[in-house]
Amino acid sequence: MMNSKVIVFVVLLCLTGFGLLLRGYMPKFPQLQYISHFVTACDKCLTKDDPWLMQHLHKSVQPFLSANYSLPEDAFNWWKHLQLESRDYGTYRTTVNRLFQMFPKSPDLLESSPNHSRNCAVVGNSGNLRGSHYGPLIDSHDVVIRINKGHTKGYEADVGTKTTHRIMYPESAMDLDDSTHLVLFAFKIKDLEWLIKAFSTGFFGRSYAPIKSTIKANKDLVMVTNPAFMRYVHEIWLEKKGGYPSTGFMAVILALQICDEVHVFGYGADDDGNWSHYFEELENKKFKTGLHPGSHEYDIILQLAKQKTLSFYGGY
Repeated sequence: MMNSKVIVFVVLLCLTGFGLLLRGYMPKFPQLQYISHFVTACDKCLTKDDPWLMQHLHKSVQPFLSANYSLPEDAFNWWKHLQLESRDYGTYRTTVNRLFQMFPKSPDLLESSPNHSRNCAVVGNSGNLRGSHYGPLIDSHDVVIRINKGHTKGYEADVGTKTTHRIMYPESAMDLDDSTHLVLFAFKIKDLEWLIKAFSTGFFGRSYAPIKSTIKANKDLVMVTNPAFMRYVHEIWLEKKGGYPSTGFMAVILALQICDEVHVFGYGADDDGNWSHYFEELENKKFKTGLHPGSHEYDIILQLAKQKTLSFYGGY
């Protein structure tokens, strides 16, 4: 009996030593800054009781429009001033009713399960993604959310190839493959009209920038952000700072609403305080962060990372 106990003890000791040896040779993801936190499904859940987070993260706010949702008129009145919408609430409601005659009546959301949490990568367009080698890590997520015209071709090593959700507005629209969700951030009624016409007759209106007349995308995967959600991000998260939130910051808060784990890449201004992009040269060196409170948005992301609510990958 004593010999068998000794043998078991020796075997366990050897296995422990072997495990420690393997741990020392485990590969590490490159360029993770000290504020980054790599979390797994069991390590962190967004339902954890955190007073500051609970003051800001209101799960009751519906992030997307649906056929059975009625936007409060006060939320419409806030939204209509973002880009000087002159038409009334009735026109908005008529347009939304037309919208849901063509597109899904409810958003297509990834469901959580007891055995697997919804892990999401939100990929911004910051120039700090150049040389980051985050591509494989980004592609390993269930959901990969990209913003506006963030390119992948030619930048695969740094930004990956996978896109499950593409956030856009008409002035930043691009064609999508058949498996990618088109997530429209609408800032005016014309944006909703563009969505309808871009999938049917073609859109021929004007805006402050050129707009695609038609778009290639799967109309069964279209999702439209709720103006009340945009207001919530501005008033609760940003405390009404700036003209209105950037699409990039709203994408982060959207991910906190619909995902169990959130990993953020490609955020942050350059050394001159400009939002430069990894896929193009910045033309306006005095743009800074435009109408948006960029530094405040960035500070909130850093705070969420420090609290381990999300994982932040700073790049170069």
